[in-house]
Amino acid sequence: MNLRLAAVLLALCAIGWWYSPVSPRVPKPPAPAAGATAGCPMPSRAEAGGAPLQSKPPRSLPAFALEAATLQPLAGFSIDARVLSREDYSTGREADLSPTDLALGWQEMADDAVLSRLDISQSGRWYRYRWQGEPPLAPAGITRSSANMHMIPSDAEVARALRNVRAGDRVRIEGWLVEATAPDGWRWRSSLTREDTGNGACELVYVCAIEVGVGL
Repeated sequence: MNLRLAAVLLALCAIGWWYSPVSPRVPKPPAPAAGATAGCPMPSRAEAGGAPLQSKPPRSLPAFALEAATLQPLAGFSIDARVLSREDYSTGREADLSPTDLALGWQEMADDAVLSRLDISQSGRWYRYRWQGEPPLAPAGITRSSANMHMIPSDAEVARALRNVRAGDRVRIEGWLVEATAPDGWRWRSSLTREDTGNGACELVYVCAIEVGVGL
């Protein structure tokens, strides 16, 4: 192997490590638009161990104006869940808002007996699961009790906390389900139900706060 090829391979490895989950890099939260006031008020809080709580936003709540897009709050969102998987993204327009996706499970999908029989993965902003033989939980139950969620950190503290999340952690997340729009017509809209699957079924969450606990 010549020195030039070795240097290229070393550089590629360094770049891959820098953007990997084990890197010390903390992605910056999306910057507020010029003249906009940063802020992320807390929504109603879900019960520990319960289903995610979705609440109606107050009429007085304005859109969150960011440089990359304007976030229109669609619903308050609070969840106490187990992290099934995480995937980081550094390219694509979506990554300017959301550097990390979390696949989250709650209630039945936070149970070790169920999860031990599922093969869980993420890629391309999707969450996938497989099983051998009989499913450990009815497929409809898996759908209702888990989801892939695109996380938009509201500030540097949230970005740091999100960077430390690992599969198996218990997390509590408070924020807003949003629709992101830009002047050129680009848009990215959150799902508003835990019953859907396929394209458009992921939640797009503007995260006001995240608490990371130990594995369940």
